[in-house]
Amino acid sequence: MSEHIIVSVKNLVKNYISGTETLCILQGINFDVERGSVVAVTGQSGSGKSTLLNIIGGLDRCDSGSVEVAGSEITGLSEIELSSYRQRRIGFIFQFHYLLKDFTALENVMLPAYMTGMRKKDSLEKARLLLADMKLEDRISHFPSQLSGGERQRVAVARAMVNDPDIILADEPTGNLDPRNSGMVADLLFAGAEKWGKSLIVVTHDETVACRAKIRCTLENGILGGFPLSGENALSEENALSEENALSEENALSEERAPSEERV
Repeated sequence: MSEHIIVSVKNLVKNYISGTETLCILQGINFDVERGSVVAVTGQSGSGKSTLLNIIGGLDRCDSGSVEVAGSEITGLSEIELSSYRQRRIGFIFQFHYLLKDFTALENVMLPAYMTGMRKKDSLEKARLLLADMKLEDRISHFPSQLSGGERQRVAVARAMVNDPDIILADEPTGNLDPRNSGMVADLLFAGAEKWGKSLIVVTHDETVACRAKIRCTLENGILGGFPLSGENALSEENALSEENALSEENALSEERAPSEERV
């Protein structure tokens, strides 16, 4: 995988069994994400957007295919290895903030860093810096119950960045917010990703969020459309198209020959 590519997904398939029915959620998805890129994935509810994000983040497993992150294949990792991968490589932001109610904003942000071995002093300093980026300098000692919905989500954004992850995965990060707070959270999320040089993949129904991304794609019927291919994925797609065109030409020639052979 090229050093410029942070995520490479190849032939990703995910099915769910519902009674006697097999639901095809992801059907042979291929794409690459370059370092520092911002990608928005849109699509109807139930189209598999969150499933795709969860597989990249090591929260779910695919049925077949491969996912490489920073040059490491993750689909074959054990649960313990996946836990370490999530801690060090991925920053998660969900629709709900999932803050610990008995801890302050500062403590909620510093805990992931402290738990991975960073010194308490350093983790607190990093948390303060990130909360300042989120315009929450005067709210660091407040508990979640003392914060507004938008403020809680901004704390969640800061927490996602505290371990210096390679990628930030945001699943409907503004889904529970009013338009004003949604815009503020989106502004700070995108600005934070740019400032810290993070790759960002956002799943969203919000058009105002999706339009900010450099790359936009849509997941529909298990197929990811609109994603520019690169590297091996582009080559695979090119080969597939070449084979399809060759087959079409062969069929066309066969149809042309058929009347002549009948006359003979």
